Amino acid sequence: MDDQLPSISTIRVNQHSTIPPQLRIKNRRKRYLERHPDYFGFSLELANPLLYDRLIRRFQTPTEREIESRQKGYAGSLEADLLRSEAKLEDVHQHADDISYSYTQTTNGEIIHVSNEDAGEQLTKDEAQRRWVDAMTERFVAGKDDDFDYSAVDESEEYDDRQTEERELQEEWFDEEQPDSSPREGEQKTCLDGETGIQDF
Repeated sequence: MDDQLPSISTIRVNQHSTIPPQLRIKNRRKRYLERHPDYFGFSLELANPLLYDRLIRRFQTPTEREIESRQKGYAGSLEADLLRSEAKLEDVHQHADDISYSYTQTTNGEIIHVSNEDAGEQLTKDEAQRRWVDAMTERFVAGKDDDFDYSAVDESEEYDDRQTEERELQEEWFDEEQPDSSPREGEQKTCLDGETGIQDF
């Protein structure tokens, strides 16, 4: 018996083993982010000013903020400040009567509006950064970045991870080939009368 794994060409004979288009697009977008970590730069602040304020700006030192401000330029900094202020006002109005929200002061002396659950959670700077990246990754993969040309990624084989796809196809092939020993629906295990499973002597 040949114990070697089936070749990928053999697996593809099965029409059910092809990668679904939506899954391939999702994988390509994730692959793009892996190759372009600079996507998560300060320009994404405009995507969600409040979340950026709570997870990134909250942990920045005055020096880091000054450097970021210079990189944005005057117009970019002004736009970010305006959007953040508007988002904070809207957030305050939405949660004015919500006792689960409160105000807290950051180490930089800035007052921010957060949920009591977040306020009681002691996040480190690295943990907050990971949460920001996770949130922006989910947003990007879902196709919610209106300023990004997704066709350049979705239609490009450059971002295909062939090794991962082949492994997924092999796993799918084995799942389909593995016999199912469980009773089918409507079937019941039967035993002959007098058979107890204990050998009679």
